[in-house]
Amino acid sequence: MVNSFIIAAQIFMAFIGVYQFSISVFGIARRKKRNVHAPKKSFAVLVAAHNEEQVVGALLENLKNLDYPKELYEVFVICDNCSDKTADVVRSYGVKACVRSNTNLRGKGYAIEWMLKELWAMPRQFDAVVMFDADNLVNTDFLRHMNNDLCEGKQVIQAYLDTKNPDDSWVTAAYGITYWYCNRLWQLSRTNLNMANYLGGTGMCFQTELLKEMGWGATSLVEDLEFSMRCIKQGVNPVLNYDAKVFDEKPLTFQASARQRLRWMQGHFNVARRFFFPLMWQAIKERSLVKFDAALYTITVYNVLIGFLLTVMLWIDNLLPAKDLFASIYKYLPVWVVAVSIFIAVVQFPLAMALEKVRSWKMYMRLLTLPLFLLSWWPITFYAFFTQNNKQWSHTQHTRVIRLEEVQSKQV
Repeated sequence: MVNSFIIAAQIFMAFIGVYQFSISVFGIARRKKRNVHAPKKSFAVLVAAHNEEQVVGALLENLKNLDYPKELYEVFVICDNCSDKTADVVRSYGVKACVRSNTNLRGKGYAIEWMLKELWAMPRQFDAVVMFDADNLVNTDFLRHMNNDLCEGKQVIQAYLDTKNPDDSWVTAAYGITYWYCNRLWQLSRTNLNMANYLGGTGMCFQTELLKEMGWGATSLVEDLEFSMRCIKQGVNPVLNYDAKVFDEKPLTFQASARQRLRWMQGHFNVARRFFFPLMWQAIKERSLVKFDAALYTITVYNVLIGFLLTVMLWIDNLLPAKDLFASIYKYLPVWVVAVSIFIAVVQFPLAMALEKVRSWKMYMRLLTLPLFLLSWWPITFYAFFTQNNKQWSHTQHTRVIRLEEVQSKQV
């Protein structure tokens, strides 16, 4: 019975691997031609901040200099349960600080829900709402790209997520490499196949009418994934704008990174429980590849967990004197199949970096430490499985004050 379960799990994992590789191939080519529209849409730019006095100023300077008519956008900073001088810093830039104090409902999702209610009550209404985190930086043409998509009828848009400090440590380098991979071989591939993309927590744009109709309602630890699934379930597919770039600050230390990723995995388990079966049922009834893909994405966290458990079992089997305690399909596969699988797993990250025109040899050298980062997802996900009912938001402290010019100079 145990071996039957192990074999079934291995076949399922193999299917997921082949499926994702097949999708990723479509991200190699990039369609560059896009329609350009004159600035027309108005934007409420929301910045989520919790004790971000050190970094929020750089973003506000950045947003003031966007290449978009100033009368068509306004910036609002959500100062959520702050105990520092974030609100004072925001006001010093002439930007509206929206102060929220609610120690019972903590977290970014609740802060956004509160802010949207405040926004709807204001005299001025906007065509769309854009959301950033306080540690972000954005390219100056960001709103122009969002305007283009909105004029084309898009309702939910995700920008290209990049890392503003990939060369700070081996941990930030690992984030940078995985982001380049996800942008190119995960998100862009789905764009090219006219499938749904997935929101990334920042650099998001929403049509106001849709937000008012749906309500925010995404208050889990992974509000971006939760809202993505709500949209797809209702037939609204988020799209990727590959030309609109957002630069996100990543944790410098492994400890801070593990804490952040634990929160992501805890929230991901929650989303999987809520959305996998409804989306899969809709996919079957509607014969929808988009909803099938979304359903599979919700259980990515279980793929990581199962992969960890299967690996542990196989290692135990190899180390114990008694052999073949656990069944393995790999023993029956030709050597070339295993070799090709390993090659694909290894080459996909440098391939994505090459496609994204990463020129820093130091980043390519960081591929040597990338496996440590990737393997660390296993114990983090394992622990998250047993603590998935934890709803406490853990704040990632941001301290790197970097200007957009510094980020862009490193990309030349």
